[in-house]
Amino acid sequence: MTRFFRVRESSVVGGLAVLGGIALALGSADTAQAQNQKIIIVNTTPSGGSMDRRYAQIDPTKVDLPPQPIDARGHQDILRTLTAEQGFAMRPLPRGKKGMTLAANGKLSPAGESYVNQVNEQGLSVKPGDRVVLSNVRIDKEKLVFDINGGPDHKHEFMRHVQIGMGGATNPVVQDDAQGPTGARVTLTFAKYVPDVTPAQIKALLAPLISFDVKTPVQAYTDTLPPKLKEAILNHRVMVGMSTEMVLFAMGQPESKSREIEGQMPFEEWIYGHPPQDVQFVRINGNRVIRVAFAKLGQPLEVATKDEVEGLMTTDGKPVVAEVTRSVQMGDVHRDPNTQAPAAPPTLRAPGEKLPDDQDSNTPGTMNREGAMKPVIFPKDTTNDPARTVDAHPDATKAAKAKADADKADAVKKDGSANDSDSAKPAPTQSAPSQTAPSQPSTPPPSSNFYPGEQEPATP
Repeated sequence: MTRFFRVRESSVVGGLAVLGGIALALGSADTAQAQNQKIIIVNTTPSGGSMDRRYAQIDPTKVDLPPQPIDARGHQDILRTLTAEQGFAMRPLPRGKKGMTLAANGKLSPAGESYVNQVNEQGLSVKPGDRVVLSNVRIDKEKLVFDINGGPDHKHEFMRHVQIGMGGATNPVVQDDAQGPTGARVTLTFAKYVPDVTPAQIKALLAPLISFDVKTPVQAYTDTLPPKLKEAILNHRVMVGMSTEMVLFAMGQPESKSREIEGQMPFEEWIYGHPPQDVQFVRINGNRVIRVAFAKLGQPLEVATKDEVEGLMTTDGKPVVAEVTRSVQMGDVHRDPNTQAPAAPPTLRAPGEKLPDDQDSNTPGTMNREGAMKPVIFPKDTTNDPARTVDAHPDATKAAKAKADADKADAVKKDGSANDSDSAKPAPTQSAPSQTAPSQPSTPPPSSNFYPGEQEPATP
């Protein structure tokens, strides 16, 4: 099961113990402020809504409870009937003294993710469908405590710490193999007091966890499974995704086994049947069935690889990992240019992704460099055209001189136009002696073709 962890810091406590994602603070608040130590609190809540149905919350029972409290006769009846009573576990039960707490006609605690964490931390005591024994029954003020398969406590807990000897050599009073207890504990709680319930009513209240009906081991195990999976096991049919335990309940022990490796994956093949009868090959990797093949006489081999169990074992009915199916072409791939399109060039874009510059190439102002090729336009060659030659590095003094010459030429033109207007006016009454003045050119000499503003040199 995948978990996502979210970490935050808090300034508390002097001591810290982290067990399975649960932070325990040891110390007082004064010690925490003095030492100002930091601990990490880990949130182990799963991100999705999918949960294994074996750890989900139960449906409350509906048992009519008597209003009066239990008396001495009811005590004796419960202890005499339920002590050493056998049943079948309907859910996985964890080890440890904390155990499971079931409210009468109420809910189970812990449930969901906390249930899974307790099983992972304390270990599994009983699997669903296993036979259990109520080894001890204790009646308190408002609860009944049931120890299952020996309970989670050592026998003679106090005497285990006592040793007797002399002369420096001592031996413990309790002699055992030093192995820890593997039993479980279930606590049935009531509102204010234990009512005057009968053993049959207590069995009905414990039904979500323990079934006391007379069953075969196969019936007890299949009652803990969804109906479709239960029907497959009772019909001796193996489905892809089953555990090895389910396969054993459905088919029994295989007639032969073989271990092989395909690529980098080791697997075990369980074989049921002999030719000419139908032969079934069950391929197992780890603890799960990954492939089921049926060989029938005169028919092609039938192979099933689709997981059909994973979705049945979750509360939302969906598989945890979505199935991905694709066809892989082995060897070098040769494309037929007549029937197959060429492979797309490599790109860093995601499928269907477009950039802001991806516009129509005919739209003005776009920077799209894709599209049809256009002819290349070269600059015009002006090598043989001196009149159009422009100095690559113009001189600033020459430009100023050219401007001054242009202004002078404009002034001369203005003077010429002024003289023409004066000649058109009537002559004065007194005549002045005429003097012949030298003629002035009306236009400046032609400029040079190479340097604008420079006069053309005189022709010899």
